[in-house]
Amino acid sequence: MSARPPHGHGDHANLDHDLHAHGDTHGHGSMKGYMIGFVLSVILTAIPFWAVMTGALGDTQTTALVIMGLAFVQIVVHMIYFLHMNTKSEGGWTMMALVFTAVLVVITLSGSIWVMYHMNTNMMPDMAAQMGGGM
Repeated sequence: MSARPPHGHGDHANLDHDLHAHGDTHGHGSMKGYMIGFVLSVILTAIPFWAVMTGALGDTQTTALVIMGLAFVQIVVHMIYFLHMNTKSEGGWTMMALVFTAVLVVITLSGSIWVMYHMNTNMMPDMAAQMGGGM
């Protein structure tokens, strides 16, 4: 007979204690991590706002591409700092999760741009002619 007790709830408590003692806490965020994520999120929100309000990039297509790029970076920041996803498989971020997230981000961003473009093009298409002809 082995001297080791059967696997029970006490073993999980010891495992949790060992993880905390050795600093191996994947799923827990620190105040420093949350603050870094918050500051990066504010910066990644302020830059597109500034670019649109000042017209600094000039071309609307360039501005839209820059905003989409910064939106993608902000999604990654949120996944790392707020959802605590990391490259270790124990932390929950496997290659399949990364690919799934990337596919969802591409669908969401391209779908949003497509919808906004078609709404702009198809909503009241002859309004410009009515405004010009009525004056």
